[in-house]
Amino acid sequence: MSEEKKQEGLNIELSEEVAQGTYSNIAIINHSPSEFVVDFIQMMPGVPKAKVKSRIILTPQHAKRLMKALIDNISKFEAQHGEIKDVDPTGGIPMNFGGPTAEA
Repeated sequence: MSEEKKQEGLNIELSEEVAQGTYSNIAIINHSPSEFVVDFIQMMPGVPKAKVKSRIILTPQHAKRLMKALIDNISKFEAQHGEIKDVDPTGGIPMNFGGPTAEA
């Protein structure tokens, strides 16, 4: 029932539940001298409360490796599919998702 992946000689097990993934449209990153904490959050339109769906804690070295891997993958993606447009270059949290405000 679980899927196994081989990566550089490392046997990685991926359970069916984890393989489904978790949707996140916001990430908040905090750090201390010894760790980076990345909270992946799911915020839905019209709902004032957002939930942290997953928290990942990384050493500074692993956080930097993740950053480099993301830069590499984004470059490859953009080479194949075109530039990813940044909706809000200031990095603000979208409170209304850019759509019209609903009225009752």
